[in-house]
Amino acid sequence: MVNKISLFTLCLFLTSILCVSQNTFIPDDNFEQALIDLGYDSGVLDDFVPTANINTVTNLDVASKNISDLTGIQDFNVLSILDCSNNNLSGLDVSSNLNITELYCNNNFLTSLNVSTLIALKILWCDFNQLTDINVNNNLSLISLTCGNNLITSLDTSQNSNLNVLVCENNQIPNIDVTQNKTLNTLIIRGNLLTNINVTQNTNLAFLDCGINQLSSLDVTLNSNLRVLLCFNNQLSSLDVTQNTLLSDLSCEFNQITQLDMSKNTSLVNLDCSNNNLCRLNIKNGTNENATIMDFEFNPNLNCVIVDDASRNNPNWKPVSFSNYVENPSDCNNFVPVDSLDDFIGTSYTLPLLSNGNYFTQSNGSGTPLQTGDIINTSQTIYIYNETICDSNQTSFNVTISNEDYFIPKYFTPNNDGSHDYWKVTDNNNSVNNISIFNRHGKLLKFLLPNSQGWDGVYNGRPLPDGSYWYKIILNNKDVLKGYFALKR
Repeated sequence: MVNKISLFTLCLFLTSILCVSQNTFIPDDNFEQALIDLGYDSGVLDDFVPTANINTVTNLDVASKNISDLTGIQDFNVLSILDCSNNNLSGLDVSSNLNITELYCNNNFLTSLNVSTLIALKILWCDFNQLTDINVNNNLSLISLTCGNNLITSLDTSQNSNLNVLVCENNQIPNIDVTQNKTLNTLIIRGNLLTNINVTQNTNLAFLDCGINQLSSLDVTLNSNLRVLLCFNNQLSSLDVTQNTLLSDLSCEFNQITQLDMSKNTSLVNLDCSNNNLCRLNIKNGTNENATIMDFEFNPNLNCVIVDDASRNNPNWKPVSFSNYVENPSDCNNFVPVDSLDDFIGTSYTLPLLSNGNYFTQSNGSGTPLQTGDIINTSQTIYIYNETICDSNQTSFNVTISNEDYFIPKYFTPNNDGSHDYWKVTDNNNSVNNISIFNRHGKLLKFLLPNSQGWDGVYNGRPLPDGSYWYKIILNNKDVLKGYFALKR
């Protein structure tokens, strides 16, 4: 009887000793050393750590410790935050760590990662690995996912309705659907194979980087909270940011954009729209002086930029040599060269050779084209029209066909538009001696000698009003011609 009791006591003692001394196997010396440094183990490296020392740990940071094997992590069974980034891990099994809410395993050599059992997971950073796939369909609480610089070919985030941050740059993803991620604030999908991205449902989006893809269109008109837009190196031919009034940074270089209107973007600080096909750039938003980067270099057709102050010096803008700044969009036409000819009065007119522009019978290059050397035998207005890829410009002149010795205009319009600005008598045979102009009360307003420039409608430095004015022409044979003409402004 005594022997049986002694044997039972001995077994109980040994069991107790075994339980007290239970250890977790840690085969990686660098992992064990990291745990020693954290105070979870002591003594020399022996590939074991007391389980009791680690099974209550909630936060474990073993980043940058040259760890190749994280075997033993399964006994950290209440672990909430694990940072094992910047190591040499080729595999990672966290399927037993059901309480993990934050997992940082970026900068390793992982080829696969199973987080399907981590229902509480909120943050997953696994950038710079060799992952070809990452399944987060079970991680409904996920708010931040960064998996950039891997080999991922597909990514489904349709179940992650709480996602605020998604970074999957520099992968091989041809399509991604973020329409279910209504709370998305940051989206970085740079360097993939995307031909389309729909962000119309992401109204909270503040940061969008979709550069270095194959996008031919991008609609951000509903993203009113957008602060930063990076869409460089795509195939965009148009971009509307007029609704993004909070936008501070726009990088859209290396596209095929032809027009860019930044007049509503009063928060703009950095703009790079270089290497496009811009014809028109409007950056007149009232805050040009706040710009740090303003680069519209290498747009070969851009001959005009609309700004707040055309006289302001902008030494930090590119190209530095650019000088065609205007404050009114309509003034951009002035930078298209076009020839100008004087009005003609005579029996016939031969069209001279032009350097800039072509002849037309109607404005804006309409009507019948006319050629150098054509003889004009009927009175008409002839237009000289010139256009570039981006803008156009035109002038006009009047041809008046008359067989009389002199021609007396019936009206003139002194508004400095280059047409009919002066009332002038044309003396074909030098038969006019002098000309006097009067108002309707008979007051002398202007005395003209023959072949003078004419009258501009000004008396004593003051422009006279619309109305009828009288003339008296004294001919060399002493004959007198009287009549009236109209001044129209």
